Amino acid sequence: MNYRKWMLSLLVLMLFLPLWSPGARAAAVQITIELDGEALASDVPPYITASNVTMVPISVISKGLNAGVVWNQSSKTVTITQGDTEIKLTSGQKNALVNNASVGLDTSVQIKQGRVMVPIRFVSEQLGLQVLWDQVNKHISLFSNTEPPQSVDPEKPTTPTVPTVPTVPTIPTTPGGSTSKEMKGAWISTVFNLDWPSVSSAGNEAKQKQEFDNLLDKLKAVGFNAVFVQVRPSADSLYPSTLVPWSKVLTGTQGKNPGYDPLSYMVSAAHSRGMQFHAWFNPFRATTDASTSVLASNHVVKAHPEWIVDAGGKKYINPGIPEARQHIIDTVMEVVKGYDIDGVHLDDYFYPSNVSFADDAAFKTYNTKNLSTKADWRRDNINEFVRQLGEQIHKVKPKVSYGISPFGVWRNIKSDSTGSDTSAGVTAYDSMYADVRTWIKQGWIDYVAPQIYWSLSFSTARYDKLVDWWVKEVENTNVKLYIGLGAYKVGASDQKAEWQSGDQIINQLKYNEKYEEVAGSIMFRANDVVVRNPFGLSSLLTFYFQSN
Repeated sequence: MNYRKWMLSLLVLMLFLPLWSPGARAAAVQITIELDGEALASDVPPYITASNVTMVPISVISKGLNAGVVWNQSSKTVTITQGDTEIKLTSGQKNALVNNASVGLDTSVQIKQGRVMVPIRFVSEQLGLQVLWDQVNKHISLFSNTEPPQSVDPEKPTTPTVPTVPTVPTIPTTPGGSTSKEMKGAWISTVFNLDWPSVSSAGNEAKQKQEFDNLLDKLKAVGFNAVFVQVRPSADSLYPSTLVPWSKVLTGTQGKNPGYDPLSYMVSAAHSRGMQFHAWFNPFRATTDASTSVLASNHVVKAHPEWIVDAGGKKYINPGIPEARQHIIDTVMEVVKGYDIDGVHLDDYFYPSNVSFADDAAFKTYNTKNLSTKADWRRDNINEFVRQLGEQIHKVKPKVSYGISPFGVWRNIKSDSTGSDTSAGVTAYDSMYADVRTWIKQGWIDYVAPQIYWSLSFSTARYDKLVDWWVKEVENTNVKLYIGLGAYKVGASDQKAEWQSGDQIINQLKYNEKYEEVAGSIMFRANDVVVRNPFGLSSLLTFYFQSN
């Protein structure tokens, strides 16, 4: 009798075993999905596989993401198309075809109860969406690109001419705190409407505010705690100024009032999220092309043509003219005095590199120190600008952080035995006349953020060797070191194999951990991380930031 009861109990247990299988458990989890804040409906519940891949029915892809979806029953293959992207996933296959290129998968197509299920993260990321997973609430947030694609990136640094050798919510402490890895920054480019605001938002205050809020929310969700926003892209402004015209990126027309103060809004939006706001200035660039027909009447090119030099298809403010340098300092101080910014940030727009720069007359007129070479005179001009600007910033607001992001190579070792073990075709010291070493040694800046936009295997200018070099430069000084990382290269079609993975950036961050002197990093640029999001870079960064 006892034996029969035991057998009966066993049979009952076996009948219920499928309900306790991993797949069944996962199916019971109520997973919700949203795209840009709007909930997506799923006609059958999404589930999580044993390998932690979230599967959704193809209706979520077709209706929710507005992608074309075709299911071939005979080959058990689903083809997903959107724009120029075509994805093919076949049941039982460990690889997908993305534009005919084979890409590895953790889980491919599954057929459950007659429904075709696909991995939501893989498909979304291949379609250019950012995917964030909330483990606690079992919620998937998808973010799309709200801005038009750019065919070129005018903000890219000039790369060395030597050929490559292919291989693969808490409020942050202000810079200067005791923790070595505090800075997790992102550059937000406004020139050419690259990151913000979008071209389609021209003159639309509400849309521009919403776009900026969305961008900050995405950055904060990843783990960034600071933004470096370009407020002076072309000798103009994203704030009401008495010295320079409104930027055309706001309305499509330079000099046109957008009807609100974007800088005031952006500072407040960042601070309300516990993020630092650094005002980023292009110092000596006057225009992004040679045309003057669309410039406002009070633009420096028209107001002071005697200060302007044409070079490389752009117009520059001549750093050799003291009044011109002071004009730029005055525009920066307008922001320092008028806004609650956390920092003033300059990029590497000093003298343009590898182009002719007609400043013979200025050299004769303003070489009051009788320096023997024009090169030394040019470096002295930039030194004076950097020193004087820092003095004025700290006199007015001592707590405002003042830093510069120079080109990643100061000098090559072949030109200077104290330079880095590199062979770059451009250097900060010789090409842009930026004597960064002097700025650091003299303590004129609070931090330096070299643009080390090369991989760990790029022999011409290797990332690790350059980090080593910059660490030595800041040793025994009060100048902090943030590393500028080239996130824009990840997944770019013109980059070598080592950039066809988000691991390059993560490995660079891990390398930085070797040094207490490395006080953080800044990613170039925001949309490349949280909008384009190649190979799930934003999720990789989220995991890294949470683990460190």
